[in-house]
Amino acid sequence: MSIIFHISQPQRWKDAQSSGRYQPEQFVADGFIHCSTPEQVIQVANARFRGRTDLLLLTIDTDKVGPEIRYENLEGGSQLFPHIYGELNLDAVTEISDFIPGSDGYFSIP
Repeated sequence: MSIIFHISQPQRWKDAQSSGRYQPEQFVADGFIHCSTPEQVIQVANARFRGRTDLLLLTIDTDKVGPEIRYENLEGGSQLFPHIYGELNLDAVTEISDFIPGSDGYFSIP
């Protein structure tokens, strides 16, 4: 079992409970779900979401993900990030955690 993470807005996760499939807001524009490895997730959170207190961290079992997962870097860097090319099936999500930064606005693993 391999684990990847996705940072989500609570309303999107709530919507997924009704529809049975998860799709973040930028999915239509991007065509995939942005994810991070355990080594990348804090770096991504602090770069893109620093100070936000309205987030969830989804822990995803890659063995259970239905759509294709591609490890790629589309922004020109050397790190490869996992991208899920399709709506995420909910049974692949093994844990949902409130993802709240410390008092300094920086994140750490919950």
